[in-house]
Amino acid sequence: MKTVLSALLLFSVQLFAQNNKNLARVQRLDGVEVYILAEPLREYETMTSVTTGVKAESILTGGLFNESITDKVLQYIRRARKQGAMFDAVLYSGGKSIVTIRFTGKPSEKTKGIARARQLEGVDVYILSEPLKDYETIISSGNNLKWKSYLTGGLVNNSIEEDMAGFIKKMRSSGVNMDGLIYSGGKSAISFRYRQ
Repeated sequence: MKTVLSALLLFSVQLFAQNNKNLARVQRLDGVEVYILAEPLREYETMTSVTTGVKAESILTGGLFNESITDKVLQYIRRARKQGAMFDAVLYSGGKSIVTIRFTGKPSEKTKGIARARQLEGVDVYILSEPLKDYETIISSGNNLKWKSYLTGGLVNNSIEEDMAGFIKKMRSSGVNMDGLIYSGGKSAISFRYRQ
């Protein structure tokens, strides 16, 4: 009987660890939960879609200076508020726009601020979020010159996923074998491996 109970316990722990693999606790920016390339576990409804305009800093510097991912998300939030949107969180799934959302499901400890992170270039990406599963850091890397922005004089800038793909490619070119990438703010990201 003890063997059966031990086997069931081990199975349930392994199942939880697998299900927990790409779960994340999201950050709040300007008082709003941000789900960037991540799907909230709570039920929600879409409110409005927000795009941003030309980036003055990028144009004035000929594409040499580009805002961070955090700056991009804050710009979306400010623009949504300026348009009068009422929302609980923002959701970015790709491209050059963001969606404001309101939660319809009741929060619980297992769902409030929790998301399922997406993969990009074959790795889990945690953008302005932290993995729930234990991990070990491999290396940190800053971003490089963004050629699209530079070549267009700052008129065309990278999307958030293009910025993350740049981090991944740079780390892989250094020989890093990673399970995921975490961007917490600023102009750098860290690669990591999940602990077994």
